[in-house]
Amino acid sequence: MRQTRKAVLVLEDGTVFEGKSFGYEESVAGEVVFNTAMTGYPESLTDPSYEGQILVTTYPILGNYGVPPRREKNDVSEYYESEHIHCKAIVAQDYSWDHSHWQADRSLADWLKEEKIPGIYGVDTRALTKHLREHGSMLGKILVDGASDVPYYDPNAENLVAKVSCRNVEVHGEGQKTVVLVDCGVKHNIIRCLTRRGVKVIRVPWDYDFTSIPYDGLFISNGPGNPDMVVKTVENIKKAIAIGRPICGICMGNQLLSKAAGAGTYKLRYGHRSHNQPVRRAGTDKCYITSQNHGFAVDDTTLPQDWEPLFINMNDGTNEGIRHKTKPFFSAQFHPEASSGPKDTEFLFDEFINML
Repeated sequence: MRQTRKAVLVLEDGTVFEGKSFGYEESVAGEVVFNTAMTGYPESLTDPSYEGQILVTTYPILGNYGVPPRREKNDVSEYYESEHIHCKAIVAQDYSWDHSHWQADRSLADWLKEEKIPGIYGVDTRALTKHLREHGSMLGKILVDGASDVPYYDPNAENLVAKVSCRNVEVHGEGQKTVVLVDCGVKHNIIRCLTRRGVKVIRVPWDYDFTSIPYDGLFISNGPGNPDMVVKTVENIKKAIAIGRPICGICMGNQLLSKAAGAGTYKLRYGHRSHNQPVRRAGTDKCYITSQNHGFAVDDTTLPQDWEPLFINMNDGTNEGIRHKTKPFFSAQFHPEASSGPKDTEFLFDEFINML
């Protein structure tokens, strides 16, 4: 019989969910959020936008297809979205100790232990998700039997973008056109989607003054946490708006472009984290199924007159992108690179490249 340690998830309102440990056996704290995707835990765990968060998976089984190998292709990870796991921990209803997939080279449990990330299963994730939907995302901590207690930790109180951004300028791909990619916590598939389209990508840190180098277009990546913390990037985007070359943003990039334009943002009750968020392109009847991972949104009512919504969430009416009415600036709150998830909106990369 398999021996597992008892573990509990304790929310800041005092609610306790009991389970068993299957990852690194250490207590940890963070913001508890849920994702309704059925697949894609390697991509989600390595998504920098989950920095500081305890991820709850609503799909009842976790680990059944193991973990793909760690290897690079064209200077970025071939299967992951960054170099390491960013989630503080992961929570599941059931964990499959026997995995099966032709690409798998180890189990999820082994990977979590390797990167010192706790995981617990046996939790009633349906009840937990309903609790978070009713009360909103909240702080929590996982306490593993025999490990020390830890204080609650609020990741939104610090600049997480500065924590996950690259430290030095990097160059990816080659081509006649040059795109500056501001790394606010970029997913590697954004780099793949750009280089596949034949452009040279200059990846710069979040606070780098990219206006000092020549470029044909600016791309602002996704990233974790509160956009109000990312003041330096907003200042540089304002300079780019004045320069007038094409600009595109994804997720955090949508929020930062909006702030540079003069709009405001706010925290969502429990965020959008799934592979099935329906969005409509403003002014049309065209709808798309999108992959999303964010806890903040742009306030449409604060957009200046020269700007307008580009996409609208069909579930709750929140902003899903903006565009300038006359200049080549636009952004999406969802993930058109969608790794993992539907790729219905990858055409937005083509629209950006055609602007260069």
